[in-house]
Amino acid sequence: MSLTDPIANMLTSIRNAVQAKKEYVDVPASKLIGKILEIFKTDGYIEDFRLMKDSIQGTYKIYLKYEDKKSAIIGIKRISKSGLRVYAQQKRIPRVLSGLGMAVISTSKGIVSDREARKMNVGGEVLCYIW
Repeated sequence: MSLTDPIANMLTSIRNAVQAKKEYVDVPASKLIGKILEIFKTDGYIEDFRLMKDSIQGTYKIYLKYEDKKSAIIGIKRISKSGLRVYAQQKRIPRVLSGLGMAVISTSKGIVSDREARKMNVGGEVLCYIW
């Protein structure tokens, strides 16, 4: 089965698992999703993720992070969609909740967080917000 938007599928799976207070969630694996999950892990939104090779493609098992029964992820939103691409210049990279959240941006230097994109002084496609 082919997914039209694998990033939106992953974000929705995480959002639903957080609302249901699940310990982990499984999503189909890809290199792009792996890079996004690395950014989520380094910023402390998820506990860990592992690649499970059970089929041809494989899946990521994402372990969600909870502190005092509250999720580290309050909200997660897909910004650039297949029907409407959203790009940001280097000087106009968005700040999510005045810096409390994070934007994931696809730049010419790879998938990076909004803070890293500002340091590298590059713009790109805004993939998603997480706070």
